[in-house]
Amino acid sequence: MSDSSPSSSLFAKRKPSDLLKDLIGGIIVALVSIPISMGYAQIAGLPMQFGLYGSVLPILVFGLLSNSRDFVFGVDAAPAALVGTTLVSLGIAPESEEACAMVPLIALLVSGWLLLFFLLRAGKIVRYISESVMGGFVTGICCTIILMQIPKLFGGSAGIGEIVELAGHTVSQLSSLNGISLLMGLCTILILLVARHFAPKIPMSVIVMAAGVIVSLLLPVSDWNVRLLPQVDAGFPMPKLPKLSLLADHYTDILFDTLSIAAVIFAESLLASKSNAAKDGYHLQPNREILAYSLANLVSSLCGCCPVNGSVSRTGIVRQFGVRSQWMSVFAALTMLLILFCAVGLIGLLPVPILTAIVICALLGACEFRLAHHLWKTDKKEFLIFMAAFIGVLVFGTVYGVIIGIVLSFIAVIIKAVTPPRAFMGIIPEKDGFYSLKRHSEARPLKKAVIYRFSGNLFFANIDVLKNDLENAANEHTVCIIIHAGAVGSIDITAAEELLRLYRQLREKGIKLYLTEHIGEINDSLRQYGAEELVVRGAVRMTVPLALRDAGIAKPYEILHLPLSEESPVLSEYETESDSRGLQAELDWAFGADAERFKKRLTEEIYQTIKKDGALSAESIEKLESIGAFGRLNLYDEDELLDRLETRLLDRAIRHPEQAEKIEAALEERRRMIENRMPHIDPNALQRIRKRRIDRELALRRSDPKAFEKRRQQRQSHLKALRQSNPKLAKAYKDVYKEILEMEAQDPPSQS
Repeated sequence: MSDSSPSSSLFAKRKPSDLLKDLIGGIIVALVSIPISMGYAQIAGLPMQFGLYGSVLPILVFGLLSNSRDFVFGVDAAPAALVGTTLVSLGIAPESEEACAMVPLIALLVSGWLLLFFLLRAGKIVRYISESVMGGFVTGICCTIILMQIPKLFGGSAGIGEIVELAGHTVSQLSSLNGISLLMGLCTILILLVARHFAPKIPMSVIVMAAGVIVSLLLPVSDWNVRLLPQVDAGFPMPKLPKLSLLADHYTDILFDTLSIAAVIFAESLLASKSNAAKDGYHLQPNREILAYSLANLVSSLCGCCPVNGSVSRTGIVRQFGVRSQWMSVFAALTMLLILFCAVGLIGLLPVPILTAIVICALLGACEFRLAHHLWKTDKKEFLIFMAAFIGVLVFGTVYGVIIGIVLSFIAVIIKAVTPPRAFMGIIPEKDGFYSLKRHSEARPLKKAVIYRFSGNLFFANIDVLKNDLENAANEHTVCIIIHAGAVGSIDITAAEELLRLYRQLREKGIKLYLTEHIGEINDSLRQYGAEELVVRGAVRMTVPLALRDAGIAKPYEILHLPLSEESPVLSEYETESDSRGLQAELDWAFGADAERFKKRLTEEIYQTIKKDGALSAESIEKLESIGAFGRLNLYDEDELLDRLETRLLDRAIRHPEQAEKIEAALEERRRMIENRMPHIDPNALQRIRKRRIDRELALRRSDPKAFEKRRQQRQSHLKALRQSNPKLAKAYKDVYKEILEMEAQDPPSQS
């Protein structure tokens, strides 16, 4: 059987040691599910023993059908909360006889919706639900349930509604505050949170639950008015079909609500299980999973229970124990069945505040606060979508929260499609290819050609963005404008017509327009939409070099040099990105905001090697020339690294003069190699280096005048040697140091 696409994780061959892990994981799941599923059953409006019933057959059916290796299915937060909300909207009291009849009917309808999803092969839809929407929704659900449960920590009753109603209910319950109950609940929360951080593999919720039973046996908690869980009858109920007649009175509301519940189960479970499968390197079969969700919910309804869902928190627990197959689900179901027949008497000894604390901690673990923090640092738009879904659930309820998040997600997709990433491009001398002027500060725009990369499909909503960019890019030197369309996958009729119009307008000005690097289907679309002229007249070319050659621009390409005009957006983009940042090269392109930290680390590694060897050894040279998988440093990066290394070594050289000359000679040898090659790569390289070095010298002069004086003497010696080896280069470098020397004469550094 292929590891990448297992037909069933349950029937795959297993080693005895792996089956032992599955057995332990299954027992842990069953024990952890006792307090959690009982609490969620109450949230769904059922007596708590139905949470135990929902942890037997639904888990077993899911385990038999799923090809996920370790995903846990059962009574969970989001569906339970949605069911509870539905009961409230229908005016049905929780745990009433009517609730016990309505909830299984809801589970049956949810099963029907999921079966429809399976028949429609809706597994592909999940890709359109963004992680930020789902994360905000799940976090909102969890926080809402936590607010519902808080009064039970201090002896009150659970609330219903949204955040305003829940806050008011919590305040009203303060009159029944029980100090011992609150102390039990808070201590349990503290223990579970600390254990989660320091000992995540220990099933602390099971231990705390057992401790609560022991406390009830040894201490008179009932006399202290601490509520205990009600007694649960032993055994397992006979499956029966829900009362379909109840649907007649509420079918419009129930159909919509159950569709929402099914969508949440479908999206949340499939996203989480696909994520785990991707991490473990095997292929999940989405539609098979949806069928498993449907049949598990069907069995749940027959058992009188609420809809069931994938549990992210319990899945995380079993993954820590190395579970690798759905034998875990089989063992969990059998363990729960054994508890129902042999050990339900102990459940009535569990204090309610301890159960409530376990549920609250489980909900806290399911909250996606880490995702929110990550989005805040990386993508503010996605963070706002997360918060919109989160706040929408808290304030308006679960369904409206999802609607708000999805609408904002689609708006964000539209904005990204209308304004996709794009950049003007140029060349890096002595390198092949074309590079973004924005990302590569050593890249230079071509003098006679504007090369423009557009990274998105061309259609009616964004073609004006492309046109405006290109119309403003041309200057008096421009012979041709080339659109690098390698990332354009499709084009619509409006975009095709506008491209043809732009081509004709530029042709009247004596400028050729080319579309290059795109897939052949784009040419088919151009012909189909009436823009065949672009193809016939050769305005489409396979590559950028072919377009340049057709425009009469041959290698070596003529590039623009500083100072650059601010009239052209191509040049002004280059100026703002290059001149403001100074000399930056491949390390900045590769590491972005982390480039400075990477350079410091690399400098320190080389310094430690020199410190160990007492010289610039072969190992140090190797680090200068290559940085592991990233490859050979270019000259710009290496020159900057030499400056950093020289600053780091100044102190050591002064304290160990016997090593200074040897190290300095090796550094100068490397520097001289760079200085001899760099002018051939870029005529303005020395000018750019000069600016960066002046900035670094000024900083050194302010922070360490003694080191600055040492550096100045080294540079003067270097310049003297350079006059003998390369007078022309020395003349250029005389200008580089002139400003620093003049600055020192006008304002000598203070002596420390």
